[in-house]
Amino acid sequence: MAKQGIMICGHGSRSKSAEEEFGLLAKGLRKRYPNTPVEYGFLEYSAPNIHMGLDALVAAGVTEIAAVPGMLFAATHAKNDIPSVLTTYQEKHPGLTISYGRELGLHDQMIAAFEARILEALGVDHLHDGDLYDTMLVVVGRGTSDTMANAEAARLTRIVAENMGFGWSETVYSGVTFPSVGQGLEMALKLGYKKIVVAPYFLFSGRLIDRIYNYVDRVAAEHSDVTLLKAHYLSDQDHVIDTFVERIREAAAGKMDEPEDLMTSFQNRLARGEVEVHHHHAEFIDPLDDEAGGGHDHGHSHDHEHHHHGHDHHHGHSHGVYRHIAHPNGPRTMIDEGVCCCFMSQFPQEVIDAERAARDQN
Repeated sequence: MAKQGIMICGHGSRSKSAEEEFGLLAKGLRKRYPNTPVEYGFLEYSAPNIHMGLDALVAAGVTEIAAVPGMLFAATHAKNDIPSVLTTYQEKHPGLTISYGRELGLHDQMIAAFEARILEALGVDHLHDGDLYDTMLVVVGRGTSDTMANAEAARLTRIVAENMGFGWSETVYSGVTFPSVGQGLEMALKLGYKKIVVAPYFLFSGRLIDRIYNYVDRVAAEHSDVTLLKAHYLSDQDHVIDTFVERIREAAAGKMDEPEDLMTSFQNRLARGEVEVHHHHAEFIDPLDDEAGGGHDHGHSHDHEHHHHGHDHHHGHSHGVYRHIAHPNGPRTMIDEGVCCCFMSQFPQEVIDAERAARDQN
């Protein structure tokens, strides 16, 4: 019977603390897999290297290894360097099977880990919609020569900014690409926000983390009228460990859980009772244009719960209202500017009626 083992592959750092923290990650995984050998190793700078970790697993009698990159995004190291090391090692060890998983990515648990660090920086354990409309989020990504990996950091920023309701957000990078941390913070200050959260999306500490925090401290000293808060890096939170467990499971099964196509996703959620069949009009209609069939007179009635801006449609479905509909930089500003479009159907009827009356007067 094949004996299974787990290998966590890191990049490595000149920082001793980063090396030690990566070891804590392996320790956390060993608690999750008490009967399975778990080893770790680095590409460069740190010890043990990946070969040494693999050697330890083979020495323990392991014949099937589930290897995963201990990296946030899939850049060159995760795409090329680690697979190269694993392939070479497997070729030299007949009878050994190594399956390779994927990077941590923007798994829900990783997003939760990041948001937890931001909450810690803010000194709160929960938020209400609107609490952070006067606050800016600056996410610091590692920065690589891989465009898609850089884009994932920007995607993370958008997800977290919208989840938590920040007034504005920007993505900056600590190396290779642009904008740099320094340039990004200079731009952030020009926007006029008096409270800025700087959140590095890094697994562990190291020289780059020190450099980021030192720069924030310097900017804070030069701008005493602005509060700059530094979020802690991710470290070995349970959320992070949970994501590694998922990636290990995928690797061991030899199957990556790619997203379902939209139809399959809907049908599966429909079967689980998470959604209902939703009968929509065939076209978008300007809610302010009565001649085009707008104005909410289209053959069925609506009961409006104005306090929650909700709709109780008599044909068995409800339109969700965007949680940040009142955001100072959000869709209401388009009403202020006299713009009419389909998104306005999310507004209470009295808002639409008032806007129509104002437009007719002009």
